[in-house]
Formats: sequence, C-alpha cells, structure tokens
Amino acid sequence: MDPVSPGGHRSHLGARPRIVGLGASAGGLEPLAHFLGNVPVNSGLAYVVVQHLDPDRKAMLVELLQRASLVPVCEAADEQAVSPDTVYVIPPNCELTLVGGSLHLAQPSEPRGLRLPIDVLFSSLARELGDQAIGIVLSGMGSDGTLGLQAIRSLGGLTLVQRPESAQFDSMPRSAIAAGCADIIDDPAAMPQRIFAFVHDRDGAAAKSIDDVDDAQTLSSILALLREHSKHDLSLYKSSTLMRRISRRMGVHRLATLADYESLLRQNPAELGLLFQEMLIGVTSFFRDPPVWEELKNEVLPALLARRTKGARLRAWVVGCSTGEEAYSLAMVFQEATDALASPADFSLQIFASDLNAEAIAVARRGHYPMRIAGDVSPERLKRFFEVEGEGFLINKSVRETVLFAQHDVTMDPPFTKLDILSCRNLIIYFTAQLQRRLVPLFHYCLRSGGFLVLGGSETVGRWQTLFKIQDSKARIYRREDESAQVHAIEFPANRGSFRLTGEGTKLSHPPTHRVNLQSLADQVLLQEFSPPAVLVNAAGDIVYISGRTGKYIEPAAGKANWNIHVMLRPEIRTQVTAAMRHVLQQAKPVELSELRLAGDTPGLLGVTIRPIREPKPLEGLLMIVFRDLPDVPAHAARRRRQAGAVDPAMAKEAARLQEEILALRQEMAASQEELQAANEELQSTNEELQSANEELTTSKEESQSMNEELQTINGELQSKLDELALAQSDMQNLLNSTDIATLFLDNNLNVRRFTEKITRIIHLRDSDIGRPLSDLASTLIYPQMHADATQMLRTLTFCERQIATTDNLWYSVRIMPYRTLSNVIQGAVITFVDITAAKELESRLRKA
Repeated sequence: MDPVSPGGHRSHLGARPRIVGLGASAGGLEPLAHFLGNVPVNSGLAYVVVQHLDPDRKAMLVELLQRASLVPVCEAADEQAVSPDTVYVIPPNCELTLVGGSLHLAQPSEPRGLRLPIDVLFSSLARELGDQAIGIVLSGMGSDGTLGLQAIRSLGGLTLVQRPESAQFDSMPRSAIAAGCADIIDDPAAMPQRIFAFVHDRDGAAAKSIDDVDDAQTLSSILALLREHSKHDLSLYKSSTLMRRISRRMGVHRLATLADYESLLRQNPAELGLLFQEMLIGVTSFFRDPPVWEELKNEVLPALLARRTKGARLRAWVVGCSTGEEAYSLAMVFQEATDALASPADFSLQIFASDLNAEAIAVARRGHYPMRIAGDVSPERLKRFFEVEGEGFLINKSVRETVLFAQHDVTMDPPFTKLDILSCRNLIIYFTAQLQRRLVPLFHYCLRSGGFLVLGGSETVGRWQTLFKIQDSKARIYRREDESAQVHAIEFPANRGSFRLTGEGTKLSHPPTHRVNLQSLADQVLLQEFSPPAVLVNAAGDIVYISGRTGKYIEPAAGKANWNIHVMLRPEIRTQVTAAMRHVLQQAKPVELSELRLAGDTPGLLGVTIRPIREPKPLEGLLMIVFRDLPDVPAHAARRRRQAGAVDPAMAKEAARLQEEILALRQEMAASQEELQAANEELQSTNEELQSANEELTTSKEESQSMNEELQTINGELQSKLDELALAQSDMQNLLNSTDIATLFLDNNLNVRRFTEKITRIIHLRDSDIGRPLSDLASTLIYPQMHADATQMLRTLTFCERQIATTDNLWYSVRIMPYRTLSNVIQGAVITFVDITAAKELESRLRKA
C-alpha cells in the first residue's frame, strides 16, 4: 500500500495501491470532473469509476473525464492489473469487480432497470481490500451504492458521500447518508485532499504503539467513556482491534494523538455513538465457509437427531449473529437435514441469535436482504426459503419463526443453556486470551452432553482440550465431552452490578478497569477486625472466599459439588446461622451467636459473628461469617446449671418450645427450598417464553409500522389521484359548458349519467334526475322516436343525426353517437343538441325569396 501525505507525496509501503471506487449516475459527470481535477499526478492511489451508462450506446465518458483529469483515464479491461495514478472507467453493459488485484468484467446478472453496478464494485473492494478500501457516492437517482458503502464501512474502510445540496440529483447521496454509512460528506472538489489526509493520519496512528503509559491510560479513558455511553465494556477486546477502529475515526477527524481524540469524545457525545458502532464487527454472509455447512447438514445434525426421540425440540445459540445470515443459514440447513431422514419425524429447532449491535439485530429481525445474496444462496434455496419483495429477498415465515433474535453481550449477560449447537464463529479472535479462557468453559456448560461447538476458521478451544473432542478439524466443529474428574472454574455472566462465582473469588458482572485481587482485600478486612477462621459469602450463600481452617465448622455435602454455606454448615448449627444470615441481610446489622454446640468428632461450644461488608466497594453486599471456639463449661458449673434447670420448670418448658420451633423452622426451610427450586425452573422457562413473545411483539410492531407507512403512502397517492380526477372533471365540465352545446350522457341502459347546463333548455333535468331512464324525460322536442334511435345506435354503433323542431319554434341538430372509454369499450351513448334555428330561418327566407 502507498499512503500519501496531504501534499500528495507518496511513501512506498507496499506494491499494491489503495483503490478508490467512485459511483455516480444521473448528473454525475460534473462531480466526477471536479474530483479528478483535484487529484495530483503522484497521489499513489488508483481510481475506478462506475457510472450508470446506456448499454446500447458507446460511452464518451473516458474522453470527457480525460479533459478534466491530470492522471491518465482509460476504459477498464477484463483481468487488467490495477496500477497507481490511473483512472479506470467501466464499459457500457458490464459489471466491474476487483478480484486478486485485477479488474474483472462480467455481463450484468439483472435485467436493465434493476442493475446495481456501484454496489457490485464496492462489495468487491470490501472483500478484497478490507479496511484499505475507499468508496465514494456522487450525484444520482435511486439508492445504488448504499449497500456497497455499508460493506466497506463494516470492514473499516473509508466512505465519502457528495453533499446533497451540491448534487444535481440527490437521491443516491441522501440514501447513503440516511443509512448511516457516510464517514465524510463534502463537495467532490474537496474530497481528494480529505482522502489523502485520512490515509496519512490513519497510517501514522495505526503504526503508533500504545506501549507508553500515557497512551494506555488514554485508551482506558476512551473505553470508560464508551462503557458509560453504551453500558458495554470493550476492555477485553484485543488492543490491536481497538486501536485499528479508533485510528479510523481519528483519520476521519484528522487527529494525530489519542489524547486529541479523547478530548473530541468528551466535547462531542455523538461521536461516542459513531465510535461504538465502529467497534462492532459485522462481517457475515449466507452459508459462509460452505464446508462447515456441509458438515453440519451431513454429519452433525443427523447425529443429534438420531439421539433424540420423535417430536423433540433442539436448541441452538448463534453468538454474534450480526444481521442474521448465519442464524437463518442454520435454520435452512436444519430443514434440509430433517427432510433427508429415512423416516421423517416431527423434529423442531429453536435458534437463539444474539449480537451486541442493536441496528444489526433490527435488520436480522426484518429478514429482508438485497438481490446480491443470490451469489451466496443456491437457486433451490432461494426458491424454497425466500420470497421476492421489492428489490430483494424476504425470509419466509417457516424459517423466520425458527429464530429468536436478542441484543446480548456474551461477556456480561447470562448465557442461553441446554443447547445442542452453539455457533460462535469469527468472534472470539477479537477477544483477549483472558476472555477466551473464560468463555470456552462457559460454552461447555451451556451445551448438553454430546452437543456441538462451532468456531471460526482461525479459532480453537485452546487449552480446554479435555472439555471438547474434535469432530472436524477443518470446519472447526467440536463435540462436548462429559466433565472429567477435574473441576473447571466457570465464570457465569450475570446482570450488571451483581456478583459471579469463580474459582478465584468474586468479580463484578461489569468488569472493573483494574483487576481486583479479592484475596488481598479480604485479608485486609480480616486483619483489621478478625483473626479466627472465616468465610466470605454472597447474598445467596455461595462461598466466594475461605480464610483459615474452617473444616471444623463446614464440610462438603454428599453428591454433586455445591459450594453453598447453607449446605456445607454442620447440621447442629445450620438453622441458627441461616436465620442469623437472613436477619443480617434484612437489617444490614451484625449478629452475634454464642454458645452454639458442636457434636460428633469435634464437640465443643462455638461463637459465630455475621457481619455485612460495606468497604471496600468491590466487596460491598457480601457477608463475612467468623467462627470462634469458646471454652467449654466446667463440670461443676454444668451441674449447677442442670440443678437450676431442674428446679425451674419455666426454663425447661421454654427450652422444649424452642426445640420445637427449631424443628418447625427446619421443616419450613426444606419445603421453601423445594418450592424455590421449582419456582426457579418455572421462571427460567417463563423467561424464555417472554423473550420469544417480546421478539414476536417487536416484530409485529415493526411490521405494523411498515404497513402503516405503506398505507399512508398509498393514501397520499389516492388522495393525489382524487384531486387530479376532481380537477379533470372540472376541466371537462368547463370545456363542455364553453362549447355552448347541450350534451346528454347515457349509460348502456339509456339512463342519465351526466348532462351540461344547456340541456335544461330542451329537456327538463335536475341533478336528482341522474339515473332516470331516457324514456321518462319530458322535453320540448317533437322527437317521439328519440329512445328508439338511441337503442338502434347501441345495437349497430352507427351514428344517428336528425334535425328536430321544438314546441317553442326552435330547431336543433340532434346527433346520437356511442360513448367509448379509453380502452375502446362502449359504455352508453352521447346525445348532442346543436341550435340551428338561425340556419333554418335563413333557409326559410331564402326559399321564400
């Protein structure tokens, strides 16, 4: 690549030049000339121009652009290598793409009127060049270029759009701006310098190291601003990914340092939203990496279905689904796999598809994709799983109902569980090694026994080889192995602000900026106020830290490992400590228990202190339980107490009552625990049903909004047509009245349809007479056979013309002719009455003379 300085001087960093794609349509010649007129001879960039051209005429675009350009302009040829400082123009009736550094020409795949050559070029630039691609949309009608700019921008390339006010036709620029895919909006003449500055500044920022302390702190501050703005923490993404995305925004604003960009973020909150969208990786397509889908269809899904009973419902989770192509691909492959079974059974699949990008989720929920997906989806699948809608394809209902979309952060939100398939492709490569080590055990936990994990081509399970067995190494498909004897630490994401249990201690769901050493913090509290054995538990009773030798007071329960204080406490003290914990949680005050007696191998008296933790902040909300051994009561003191108890019946009765109360509390707690367990399972099920219902309601709302917009558009069009018809009717009425000819319109049954004002002098008509038969009308005409003549005309379609006198000594030329519609259909008769009285009188005088 050859980055350029603002002055146009090139520093050679590679053999292949950056390529600038320019798309234009109607009114595009002038902005193209202005752009190329400001491109220096030694820019180091190559330029590819795509304009909507008449396919049947030879284009003069090369000659016209060469007059304004300082660099050579030529017509693109098939398999032509791209050289810097050259302008390549698309020939007529072709599609132009970049493949392997060469230009390729092909016949258009769509009929004239539906072709999108700018999108085709920009998409190929995005695939080939990634974040090195540059796309520009200039004047034109329609929306060609918008999807291509989205593809370039999603991979980190630069996108520019002509200022709509300067465009002769602003539909294409406005479409790109409305889609939110324009990094720079400017006049064509200013764009070259903006591009040169971006390339120079971005290469400098990308090459800069963030090893120094100032830049590292600045990056942490930027991530903190993003976390405050979006409520999502990106600190566990790789620093190289973060810097690449940040440097792109720095290049757009021509900022040289991270500190300058941090200042911009603090002064311009809207830039935080743009940067957050920049951070989200959204590269996907239908059936990406075909061998993976063939393996799923032919091996993985049949193996899963073979183990399930008829009518079973499989569950899958697609992590980082972006705009939904991968989730829908899995749904289509599942239907094909079930169709291929020897004995078809009523299997179903529920796919949970999640992504951090709310805009991508909205696109996925709509399920509408452009025509270019025909390159990724076979004609058979297009016919079966899609419907043509507008200028694209819409996922059909059977596939759409299989997928439930949700905005979800895999690093912070609770995961979906009891899965048969978990697909997380090309996502964890952007995470740090620490986060990757945390996610793989979590994925193992989410899968059912024998479930399958699908990763991207550059991803592996790392050191967790004991948790998964390779199903297909090339496709990166792993089968879940049952847990071995070794216990693996799993960090469960939870709601923001709550705590999670890990093997190392307690962490906040929202990861702090600096890693908290829980052991040192807990030791600090213990050293300040306690010295005996103690445990640190959360509100649910889960043990998160143990200090000292606590084996005398707590012990693992039989069965599956359960690190909960309510289960591990010795039975003789469990009820008292549990009740005291509940009191501490409700009152937020310490509780002291004294003279609790231990039995078994280690008898003795015990004192327990339970205290809520308020400081330090990372431990806020936890409980510290401290155990103290008390000296046993001497024998003579015990005798005195027993004697005192024997002579005091009230104390004996009270002790019996307390014993009964303790027993009742134990039974109540056991019943409550069973009820809570059942309620928890019901709530989990209800939660998924509510998520599904919410998804459907959201989709229905979007569909209703879309339908409402369509109805409003149709209503506007109909209202416009009504106005035009009313105007046309007025024009026709004025025209007929201005001719001063009495006219009567009849339908096929010779009933009155319409008439002019002049007719009222001959036939006595009012507006209420519309629809009356001709034979019922009274007139001054001495023309009894008028009805018969009209009937004869409708039968023969022959004009009838007569000169008829009236009872008031007037004469009229009566002409009866067919009423023809625009489609040449006879729908009645037209009778005109032309006053010829003056002609008749003149004729009479001439005869007398």
